[in-house]
Parts: sequence; C-alpha cells; structure tokens
Amino acid sequence: MSASGPADDLAGDERLLARLRQLGLVELDALLFGAAGPERARLLAAHADDLADALGRARERMAALVQAIAAGPDPLALVSAPREVRARDGATRAAGGLAARLFDRAEAARTLARLDQACAALLPRLFELERRR
Repeated sequence: MSASGPADDLAGDERLLARLRQLGLVELDALLFGAAGPERARLLAAHADDLADALGRARERMAALVQAIAAGPDPLALVSAPREVRARDGATRAAGGLAARLFDRAEAARTLARLDQACAALLPRLFELERRR
C-alpha cells in the first residue's frame, strides 16, 4: 500500500475503477453521432487519449498491487516448520501478524482482479479507437 495509507489507496482504487467503468459506458457511435471532419477527429482523439490515460494509470496501480502481493516473506512459511517451532511463544505471537499479512494480500488480490476485469473490457476498445482515428 502507499505511504498515505490503505484507506487512501482504497479511495484511489475506487476512483480509478469508477473512471474505467464510466469509460466502458461510452458508446462510440453515440459519441460521434452528427460529428464530421475535424470535430469527429477531435472527439475520437480525446476519447482515445482519455482511455489510454485511464488504462495507463490502471497499469501503474496494478504493478504496485502485484509488488505488494509478492513482497515480504511468505506468511505461511511457519506451516512447514516443525511442530515444536510453531508451538513456541514467539511463533504464536507472530501468527497474528502473519494472518494480517494474508488479509492484506487478499484485499490487494481482489483489487487487482477488479482492475484486470475492467481493463480487459476496455483494452479492445482502445485498439478499435486507434483503428478508427
């Protein structure tokens, strides 16, 4: 998560997802209806640029989420340790922190999946826009 904190990341993720969803609602033929020549080209370019920017921001956030998911030691590493090691006081106290790491990792994975899904729907649209330019 960012230095600003998990709550700020969540709010930012929700804003990014909302932006991606809104872009997914744009019907290109409706956007271009009645536009011709330079106005049509301007609308196409503006929409393509907006879509490319949103996908680029999503890509950056997705890379940060992948890094957060993979960072740090394996929270389940103690599972393969001998029973005696898991029974020690230090290991018992560490279990709470390891469980919290698993919850954080799961939340990052859910956010990553939501971004993946939103981007999967939009990526073909970007290529279609570029083809029509």
